[in-house]
Order: sequence, then structure tokens, then C-alpha cells
Amino acid sequence: MKKFLIGLIVLFIFWGIWTYTGRQPIKVRAQAYLDTIEFITTSDSCSKNIVGIQPYMLPTDYQSENHFYQKLKLYFEEASNSGFFSSNTVVLLPEYLGTWLVISHEKKAVSTAATINGAMTTMVLSNPIQFIQRFFKGGNEKDRFAATLFKMKAPQMAEIYSSVFSSLAKEYGVTINAGSIVLPGPYIMNKNKIGIDTKQPLYNTSFVFYPDGTIDSTIIKKSFPISSELPFVTAYPVEKLDVFDLVIGKTAILVCADSWHPESYKRIEELKAEVVLVNSYCAGSNTMDTPWKGYDGKEEPEDVDQLDIGKLTEKEAWIRYALPGRLASTSARIGANIFLRGELWGLGSDGQPFLIFDGELLETTQSDRGGIWNLCF
Repeated sequence: MKKFLIGLIVLFIFWGIWTYTGRQPIKVRAQAYLDTIEFITTSDSCSKNIVGIQPYMLPTDYQSENHFYQKLKLYFEEASNSGFFSSNTVVLLPEYLGTWLVISHEKKAVSTAATINGAMTTMVLSNPIQFIQRFFKGGNEKDRFAATLFKMKAPQMAEIYSSVFSSLAKEYGVTINAGSIVLPGPYIMNKNKIGIDTKQPLYNTSFVFYPDGTIDSTIIKKSFPISSELPFVTAYPVEKLDVFDLVIGKTAILVCADSWHPESYKRIEELKAEVVLVNSYCAGSNTMDTPWKGYDGKEEPEDVDQLDIGKLTEKEAWIRYALPGRLASTSARIGANIFLRGELWGLGSDGQPFLIFDGELLETTQSDRGGIWNLCF
């Protein structure tokens, strides 16, 4: 028994040492993997524009604030050098772009893990006290494991996200819809910081940053979480969807699956939005070419033809039942949908931009990695 106790003590000592070591960021130079830079004009005057950026993200891009900033700056610099930025520019970024900041300042083994489960398990084992403290503070989420991790890292995630996008907005003098990030009870502090309340539910949220570095007090929250989110992400009432008075016009912003539901467009029409922006992420490699499996996380709306399930490809279903197909039910003339791409623990990614002007889905050059599309009108 004595030898067992001594061995157990030694084990805990080594475990404690292990949790604090290996947290120095991997030295890696950020790469844009940029395949496409495209200018798309719908008007000779071209007085306003939406710059859709499809970043190609790797786990190492989320190691620290500097890593995240340097990666995104590559795309902003390319767009700026291409002459895409002006005082009437809005930059659109994809869903979950900020969510993976959950791994910031973690062990190198988290970034290099082969699977997302391996990465998250390493995070728990290397932060035992913080994880246990947060876990037993409770919550109503079905997936307490995921909810605990996100709430444990939420202050750091919010700080990096708000700092990086405030800096980029000021540096380039543009308005940014900064994609989405999963946070508990987010709110805006002092106009340029995102605060969080870990006693509140987790939401898949998106924010608007202005050229002076301030953040709009209206926070976009996803209303129709998909099945992988439902165990830990709370749905926000679609009736509370609001609009932003941006330089490109009265703008509504939807987070991915929200763009598939008629209720979103009913609200958009009530608000008389002129522009609709969508942040998206499509998991899996080559998913857009596979048979469509139907709605994820909620039953199909009444206007969906059940025969289309398994008949259409995923891409064809996006075109018919998401932004390209549903925008015409509103008075909005302009729509833009951008996807996240990258290699993130083998999760895969797919998706190409959907740009709509006056009811027409515009042709775009595809990119399987990084891309920038400038929709000018």
C-alpha cells in the first residue's frame, strides 16, 4: 500500500508538470493558401461592395492572438492591395472562424492532434482543476463536456476575437462581419470589447466591427442550431433577428442554417432589409457533391419537396432552399454567403461563395482553399 501511494504521488507530480509544459506556440509562418481573388461588378458606378473572404484555417492559426491576427491579416492585405477596400466596404467572414480560438494557449499536442476528440481530451487532461471547477458549476446543456470547455475558455476567446477584429477594422478602415464564435451570454463592453457571462447559455454568435474599432451592440445569434450543436448551443428566437444600418444598406445577418428557414426571411421582410449576409461552415470533404440528407437539427419546412432528399446534391439543395433560393421571398436585392475552409483535425470542409444580385446567382471562380471575392454594386 505504501509503495502504491508513493507511486500515485509520483504520478500526480509528473501529471502536474506535464500540464504546464509544452504550451509554447509552434513556430510556424502563416500561409494564406490563396487560390482565387476575383472582382465581380454589377454596376458601372460600383459605389459599394462586399468583400467575401474564405480563409483556409489550420489548428496552428489558433495558438495565440498573434497567430490568429497574422493569418487573417494575410487576406486583408491581399484584398487591400487588390484595391477592394474603401469607406463603403463590408467584409464578410465565415461561421466558426472564431470558435476554434478555444484551443488558444493550449499545449502543442492540442494543435497536432489527429482528431477533434483527441484535441479536446488533451485540453481536459491538461487543465484538470479549471475543467472540474467549471463542470460542477452546472448548466442545462446535454453535452456538459463541450459546454464546459467552451465556458472555461470563453474569456480568452472573446478577448482575442474582439481585439483582432477591432484592430483589422481600424487598420484597413472597413466594416467587418467577423464570422461566428461560440460564447456564453455575450455582451458588448465599452463599445470595443466582448464580455461573456458563463452563467448564461452558449450561443453561436456573430458580430459587426466598425472602422473606428467599435463593435455594434446588436449581437447576431443562431436561431436554428444543427444536430452537432444542439447538445450545447442554445437556439435564439428568430423573431428577435435585427438589422444593421451599414454602409452597403440595411443589412440582415444570418448564421449558416438560419438561411435555410422561411421564418428567417419572413423576419427579414418585416425589417425591410436590403442586403442579407450569411456566415457558413459545411463539414466534410467534398460534401457539396454528395446526396442531400435533408434538414439537419429540425424538420423540413412545408415548402420543401421531400423527393429532393437524396435526389439533389448538397450544393443543389443549398441553391434551392438556402440563401440563393429564398432571398427572392424578400425585397432584399443583394445576398452573400461565405464558407470556412481548412484542415481542422480531420473534420474536412467544403463550400463555395453564393453571391446574389437582383435575383440572379452570380457565377464565381471556385477555390478549394483560400479565396477573396469582391462583389461591387
